[in-house]
Amino acid sequence: MNYRSNYVRVVVSRFVAHRALVAAILLGPLLGATLAFAAVAAQETNSVMIDNFTFTPKELTVPVGTTVKWVNHDDIPHTVMDTSKSFRSKPLDTNDTFSFTFATAGTFNYFCSLHPQMVGKIVVQ
Repeated sequence: MNYRSNYVRVVVSRFVAHRALVAAILLGPLLGATLAFAAVAAQETNSVMIDNFTFTPKELTVPVGTTVKWVNHDDIPHTVMDTSKSFRSKPLDTNDTFSFTFATAGTFNYFCSLHPQMVGKIVVQ
C-alpha cells in the first residue's frame, strides 16, 4: 500500500508541476502584451518621438497652454525648430528632451535644422 500511495503522490506532483508550466507558457505572452499596452498607454500624450529620422506623430493637435515634449530616440543629434522661429531647441543627443509651451492658437510647422527633410506640425486650438 505504501508503494501505491507514493506512486500516486509522484504522479499528482508531476501533474501539478506540468499544469503550472502550461499555465506559465499560456499566460506569459498575455502578461507581456498587457504590460506593453500599459507602457504605451502611459506615454505622455503630448509628446513627439524622434526616431529613424522621423517625428512621430507627424502632426499633433493640442489646446492652448499645452506643453509639448520632443524626445530624441535616434542615435544621432537632432533639433526642433519652428519655421517662424518661435521656438528652437539645442541639438538633442540620444534620450535628450526639449519642451515648449504653446500659449497662442495657430499652426506651428517645425523641422530638424540638421536634417531639413524631417518635418512636423503642431496645431494649437
